[in-house]
Amino acid sequence: MLTKRTKYAIKALIALAKNAENKPMLIVDIAKSEKLPKRFLESILLDLKRAKLLGSKMGAGGGYFLMKPAKEIMVSEIIRCFDGPIALLPCVSINFYQRCEECEDELNCSIREMAQKVRDASIGIMENTSIADLMEREKGLQGGI
Repeated sequence: MLTKRTKYAIKALIALAKNAENKPMLIVDIAKSEKLPKRFLESILLDLKRAKLLGSKMGAGGGYFLMKPAKEIMVSEIIRCFDGPIALLPCVSINFYQRCEECEDELNCSIREMAQKVRDASIGIMENTSIADLMEREKGLQGGI
């Protein structure tokens, strides 16, 4: 399940991606456009900046902006940034692997095998879905497509 933090991060990135000229946007404008709580959004944007997905500019005309094109920011990257592993079990995680304490035979574990299939399907979708894709899909949904 996606945490609110991750969901808000994705929404904030979509708001910034809609800004075709990639001009810096104020937190208050991002919060307003996506109906997100401003105070919560501040820490999310700082985390996205630490992850080098966002940049910021101080002063007049300042705010946050995307550090790379929206088509290069994948949903999997955002989920891992905020929620850690995508896998259901630590023993099938690609980036956060840990052996399950109770498992005696990892290679022949049917639960692990099922979790690997779920992981592969999920990652296949998330690693091939960008912020630009979500933005376009949103436009389509709003247009009745």
